[in-house]
Amino acid sequence: MARMKRIALLFALLFALLPLPLSTLRASAAEETRYAVAADTNVWFYAGESEERRLFLIPHTYYVRVLHEGEVYTAVEYLVDRAPYRKVMGYCRTDALTFVNFVPVRPYLFKEVTVSYRLPDGGGLSSESFADIERTFLYYGSRYEMGQLYYYVLYGDEFGYIPATQEPEFDKNTDYLTVPDETPAGGETEPPAESPSPSGPSVLQIVLICAVCAVAVGVAALVLRGKRHAPPPDEADF
Repeated sequence: MARMKRIALLFALLFALLPLPLSTLRASAAEETRYAVAADTNVWFYAGESEERRLFLIPHTYYVRVLHEGEVYTAVEYLVDRAPYRKVMGYCRTDALTFVNFVPVRPYLFKEVTVSYRLPDGGGLSSESFADIERTFLYYGSRYEMGQLYYYVLYGDEFGYIPATQEPEFDKNTDYLTVPDETPAGGETEPPAESPSPSGPSVLQIVLICAVCAVAVGVAALVLRGKRHAPPPDEADF
């Protein structure tokens, strides 16, 4: 009876320890995804590690995903490959970013901008009903050049700039100021589709489980074997 109690206690201890390394693995996996926020209005997205390769300003209070943190420039990605949007990969200055230790609920700004313009007068053959044109672009960020505001946009499969008269309006994130506890209210933005976390155990987790089970079986075998009784003396010995 005492032997069975020892076996039960050993199994309980072994399986109580099992979740510890698994939780450590989950925490390590979460730490692999890092984000940094544009906490001010002057965080540039660069096509390369040079000031001459500035593309646009990251929308204020939105995030980039950190790929590799460098001393001067940090490799990042912005937005996601989800139609009609396309992920862009580039760089931000490391000292311009504010790094965070959590995964934001709404890291990227999903916004469309519509531009209306009027075709020039085509004379007697032009149709008035076709004179006004509207085109919708996917907004990535803004920049100023010689006092003129431009939007950096995606149209179809092509990136480029269009002139604008004012900055677009959008909701601001505040989760980097406090610990996030709920999804921010949506405006013209929506959270990206997150990749579902795997439901089954990883290979490393399976190996850990098998190792613990093997140890448990070995310990149980040792306990069950216990002390062997000495064989009865042979009658010829008397």
